[in-house]
Amino acid sequence: MALCLVADFDLRKDVLPWLRAQRAASEAAGARGGGPGARDVLENSYDSLRVLNVERNGNIIYTCKDNKGNVFFGLYDYQTKQNEHLYTFEKDLQVISCSVNRERTLLAASLVQAAKDGRRNELQPGSKCLTLLVEIHPVNNVKVLKAVDSCIWVQFLYPHVESHPLPENHLLLISEEKYIEQFHVQVIQEDGNKVVIKNSGHLPRERVAEDFVWAQWDMSEQRLYYIDLKKSRSILKCIQFYSNEHFTVMFEAPLDISLSDSGFKLVNFGCDDLRDQEKLSKHLTLYVFTNRTGSLCVCYCPNIDSWERITYSVFYFHKGHSKTFTVALGSVDSRVTKGITFLNLDYYVAVYLPGHFFHLLNIQHPDLICHSLFLTGNNEVIDMLPHRPFQSLSGPLVLDGGSGKLYRVLLNQSYLLEFLRDTRLDCERMALLHCVLSCGRDPQRLEAKIIQWISENISACHSFDLIQEFLIASSYWSIYPETSNMDKLLPYSSLLTWNTEIPGITLVTEEIPLPLMKVHSFKGYWEKLNSNLEYAKYSKPHLHYNNGVVRREWHSLISEEKTGKRSSLVYVRNILDNAIKVISNLQAKTLEPRLTPLLQEEDNHQRLLMGLVSGLRAVWVLMVSELKDHLLRHLQGVEKKKIEQMVLDYISKLLDLICQILEASWRKHNLHPWVLHFNRRASAAEFAVFHIMTRILEATRSLFLPLPPGFHTLHTILGVHCLPLHNLLHYIDNGVLLLTETAVTRLMKDLDNTEKNEKLKFSIIVRLPPRIGQKICRLWDHPMSSNIISRNHVKRLLQDYSKQPRSSVMDKSSFSLEFLPLNYFIEILTDVESSNPALYAFEGHDNVDAKFVEEAALKHTTMLLGS
Repeated sequence: MALCLVADFDLRKDVLPWLRAQRAASEAAGARGGGPGARDVLENSYDSLRVLNVERNGNIIYTCKDNKGNVFFGLYDYQTKQNEHLYTFEKDLQVISCSVNRERTLLAASLVQAAKDGRRNELQPGSKCLTLLVEIHPVNNVKVLKAVDSCIWVQFLYPHVESHPLPENHLLLISEEKYIEQFHVQVIQEDGNKVVIKNSGHLPRERVAEDFVWAQWDMSEQRLYYIDLKKSRSILKCIQFYSNEHFTVMFEAPLDISLSDSGFKLVNFGCDDLRDQEKLSKHLTLYVFTNRTGSLCVCYCPNIDSWERITYSVFYFHKGHSKTFTVALGSVDSRVTKGITFLNLDYYVAVYLPGHFFHLLNIQHPDLICHSLFLTGNNEVIDMLPHRPFQSLSGPLVLDGGSGKLYRVLLNQSYLLEFLRDTRLDCERMALLHCVLSCGRDPQRLEAKIIQWISENISACHSFDLIQEFLIASSYWSIYPETSNMDKLLPYSSLLTWNTEIPGITLVTEEIPLPLMKVHSFKGYWEKLNSNLEYAKYSKPHLHYNNGVVRREWHSLISEEKTGKRSSLVYVRNILDNAIKVISNLQAKTLEPRLTPLLQEEDNHQRLLMGLVSGLRAVWVLMVSELKDHLLRHLQGVEKKKIEQMVLDYISKLLDLICQILEASWRKHNLHPWVLHFNRRASAAEFAVFHIMTRILEATRSLFLPLPPGFHTLHTILGVHCLPLHNLLHYIDNGVLLLTETAVTRLMKDLDNTEKNEKLKFSIIVRLPPRIGQKICRLWDHPMSSNIISRNHVKRLLQDYSKQPRSSVMDKSSFSLEFLPLNYFIEILTDVESSNPALYAFEGHDNVDAKFVEEAALKHTTMLLGS
């Protein structure tokens, strides 16, 4: 199924056997004259056994009744997997709420008299609900905290402290009369290990909140969320509790929802009674979800009046907008659920209506609906999920109250990956791709499977480029955990807009007022939330890294090289140093040898920007430099060395993913190194690899992403193998194939001088930049190459030539042939060479002179005359 439910606790398996063993031991002790304890717990206690509360440390409090109706409280230690008897009330009472302190010395419980004959509570006549504080280490006194007609819920605070006992405990009391109090309970030790309440006659207390209509407790973060109504306006507030008695109102946020007729509701103050779950469909559902990246989501579903359609909203406060979704359910069958369920899945929130739909909402990047997965109708994912509502506890914990099981909910990466292979909708492919990558478990195996799927479905998506999206998303998620600010600085997706409707759902997006932070000093989560709010407030899309910067810098460097400027030599040297670091970083992380001949091409730093050869490296070394500067500007407080390493990792990841795609294709088609030679015919396998490389080039070009060294060389060689000459030249002229010095050198050496090959070589040479072309021509022993070399040499000599007075008498002794136009022209060249030798001298071409030009001209003329 799409969700993986990992059972952390099961009443039937983890508690019931222990209760039976306790009963057997108690009966044996009773036969020997033993005292009371758990001896009266029924063998069939499962009928009355239910979970009451899950504390911050994972310990689970549960209750059941014996055959006399006495209330038994037990605790399951999450760490030791052991059960412990806490206390037994020898009265037939109904438990509303229960909590135990961290040291298990105090038990707080709210109870009401079981309704048998309509009599009031015998423990406190005239009251409906009794809230008690019990000393349980060992069992000593019982103190009445409240005896009122309204219901009371209790919750001990669990501060982060060392293992030593706390001198003071803090207890929240939440009243149905819409107020919350905090009791401060000091304890002392007497007679060894006996723990008693100090000054139990008067416990200090203070009012935390009042006049609220809804409240939620976050036990893992020790936060209280509540909503009060001010002039019929719903205001969400949050209180953060700290290790001492101090607590702070962190923010206020207006909520555009109607709560006036919804009555009073609590979330996660203990576990909902089964009878309360029957009312879920009659009351609103409202949850606040956060995660470590500073997100703040409020998930809201109003009262369900009709099962024909259902509406729910998510307020993305960390983004500054809300989204309201409407789903048409159509015909309602017998599987109609009792309520909608919201689940917190770290980077995602799941909205689940059993038997009808499953919506996986991306809360880190909620702008485009295609990044969220919506499934409805007869989809097998819907049918595989449990057909019952869950109670969402803090984080990924959920409780199935009907079965007494506590689950940890995770996204099922394997199933989502399988679903990715099977689905046919682009919106689902997009959402699944990001969802699977965000899971982060075993990324190497995961990427290999995605790459395999991409290679088999490379043209499957019409709304987006599959390779492009994979490169951007996978590189993003590989570095995202290192700092939460990356979602503001690095691209998450290749898409900027999505205009296609998602089948089965309609969406309305609205801007919302941002929360007002009530404090000025932030740490941890609050610092990240405040950063998100500042970003949303000032709307800074320009902070996102834009590869257009690299494009401009690249064109600037090319322009400088063409005009002969050298102002950027220091800058070029710096980016070349970055190039060396990237390659070293990538090679250090490559565990297995690669079949594909990438990353093996030598860097010729002196010719980095010479024509198209520079295209091999300059793109991505520029990206390293620009990305590093970008992150240094905006990641305040992060060490420079860490940022530099993050940049290296990010660029290395991009290059490695491209290498992996080619490696997978290479292995799939069983190619061998001999494909690098030109003197052979292309195979179907080479055609397939050439097609994938072309798609990779298309994907990277529009975003100006880097390509690994050797990519263009391999692509060109395969292009020569696979394409007819006119198609090959068309690819070259349109920039699909880049003529690298390595590829052209190999072409000149491998191919003989047949008429067909001569035509190919000449067509290639005339398309090379002059300097590279001059060098390549010297490798081709052919009159055509001599002609090209001569033309280039003459052009260089005469481009600044000004005619000087000359002697009318020519020295004919140096010429073996009476061809006056040629003789005169060679004389001029010789004169220019002798007067200014530095004008034409350049590395590797010192043997080209006027004599060479003369011989080439004569050979060319003879060839044209056919003699």
